[in-house]
Amino acid sequence: MPNVRLFCSATLLGTLSACSSSPSSGPSITVSQDKSCPLELRQGETMVLKLPSDPSSGNRWNLRESSDELLKKLGPEVYSNSEQDPLGGKGTSTWRFQATHPGTGRLLLTYQRPWEVGAEPSGLFDCRIVVK
Repeated sequence: MPNVRLFCSATLLGTLSACSSSPSSGPSITVSQDKSCPLELRQGETMVLKLPSDPSSGNRWNLRESSDELLKKLGPEVYSNSEQDPLGGKGTSTWRFQATHPGTGRLLLTYQRPWEVGAEPSGLFDCRIVVK
């Protein structure tokens, strides 16, 4: 049976590598706070949004508005632990979008506990997006 385990491990590793590879696209802009907004993108450009996150608190970033006609979401949110807290807790949530069509829109994410419906979010990312 060791050959089966080795095959499964190699297959899983290959699958994870494929998931983490990024599609080839134009230049990329990394944003970590909405103080850099309004944000101007060129058509075809990729926006990488990195927001501080602590899932152990129960809070999650939720995409509320993304101007789908301007921005194409390139996969799901990806969470990574920080080196200071490798066993959970504080880390970074990364979102990727590609500017697809010219125009003006809004990218809005809230940071809150999903079961606290109607509660004020403990974090907010609100950005005006202009695609040229």
